[in-house]
Amino acid sequence: MANTREIQSRMKSIQDTMKITNAMYMISSTKLRKAKKNLEETEPYFYTLQTMVSRIVRHLPEIDNKYFDERKDKPAGEKTTGLVVVTADKGLAGAYNHNVLKMAEEQMQKAGQTGSYKLFVVGELGRQYFGHRGIKVAEQFHYTAQNPTLHRARIITETILEQFEEEQLDEVYIIYTNMVNSVTTEPQMLRLLPIVKERFITKDGQDLSMYQDPLVMTPSPKAVLDNIVPDFVMGYVYGALVESFCSEQNARMMAMEAANKNASAMIHDLSIQYNRVRQAMITQEITEVIAGAKAQKKKKKARKEVLNN
Repeated sequence: MANTREIQSRMKSIQDTMKITNAMYMISSTKLRKAKKNLEETEPYFYTLQTMVSRIVRHLPEIDNKYFDERKDKPAGEKTTGLVVVTADKGLAGAYNHNVLKMAEEQMQKAGQTGSYKLFVVGELGRQYFGHRGIKVAEQFHYTAQNPTLHRARIITETILEQFEEEQLDEVYIIYTNMVNSVTTEPQMLRLLPIVKERFITKDGQDLSMYQDPLVMTPSPKAVLDNIVPDFVMGYVYGALVESFCSEQNARMMAMEAANKNASAMIHDLSIQYNRVRQAMITQEITEVIAGAKAQKKKKKARKEVLNN
């Protein structure tokens, strides 16, 4: 049985660890709230861009633009799919990275069966994961997973737009983790390019082309689309980065909370063990004192008998 010093040492070690996990929980909570606030502040701008694209497509459903190009004349076997995979820079986030990487591998397999793919990775863990498996990463975006900003979203967007326009990529998807609620997160895949016009013409099965409110575009509808679509796509990229970041922080909070619960249970068990050991030691001390007193009493009695004889 362990002595009291060993038990106290183990309890102190667990308590010190709990201080760290509590601090990590608070840091993740603060980061999550800040990221959500930043996203909410930018949503009106991107929603306005989405509304503008919708109005243009509604009024001019036959409009042709490079961002709508489905590359229908290109054989399926010659098409290249771009996959932007958002992972974390750090661990301690439960199954957060595993789920999104599993989805990415499934999509890589599908793309490889019909054509080819190029991999763009956000997050150090994703880079290491694919690197260990010998999977080539076309480009990694550093310092983005832990600090999703509009600037970093713009860098990613400009990269994929340039390669799409040059037909190095024929379609682009972003794979990320969506935070459904404070308990549930799930991996999702969103198509970034080419833009599906039907998404703006219909909504819930309803034809929206009947709404012909006045619309004037200067210098031309094509020029307007060329200017607003890049920011429109960037909005989706930024949203995916923030959702992934928040999902990571939420997963880390849950992991730290579970660790604290386990630590509390261990401290409770060690406290019981400590009390038992301490009680046994006190009982042993009392027993030794009583035994010593009895021995002294017996010795004194024996000495008295010798003197009387």
